[in-house]
Amino acid sequence: MAGHRIFGVSFASVYPHYVNKAERKSRSKDDVDQVICWLTGYDADGLQRVLASQVSMETFFAEAPALNPNASLITGMICGHRVEDIEDPLMQKIRYLDKLVDELAKGKAMTAILRGGVEARRRT
Repeated sequence: MAGHRIFGVSFASVYPHYVNKAERKSRSKDDVDQVICWLTGYDADGLQRVLASQVSMETFFAEAPALNPNASLITGMICGHRVEDIEDPLMQKIRYLDKLVDELAKGKAMTAILRGGVEARRRT
C-alpha cells in the first residue's frame, strides 16, 4: 500500500505555508523555525540545509536528528483527527508539526507550545 501523497511533497514547498500562517497572526519565521527545531532536533543550519535540498516530508522526518521526547504531549484536533490517535508514525509527525504551527498562529505562549520543558529555549 502506497503512503499518503503528502509524504512525497517537498518540505521546502510546505514551509512557506507554515511561515505565512504564523506571520498572518503576528508571529515570525523565527517562531516557526523554533517549533520545527524543537520537534525534530534540527538546528538552524540543518533546517536551512533541508530547505535548500528540497527533501520530501518523508525524508525530512526520517533524517531528523531526534523527535522531541515531549512530542507525545501534543494532543488535540488537526484536520478532523486527534493527533494522538493517528496510527501512521510519519503522518502523526506531520500532524504534530501542523498542530504546533496552529498553536503558534492562535497566539499561544511559546513555553506552552513547546510543552514547557527545558528544551523550550531557542535551539539555534
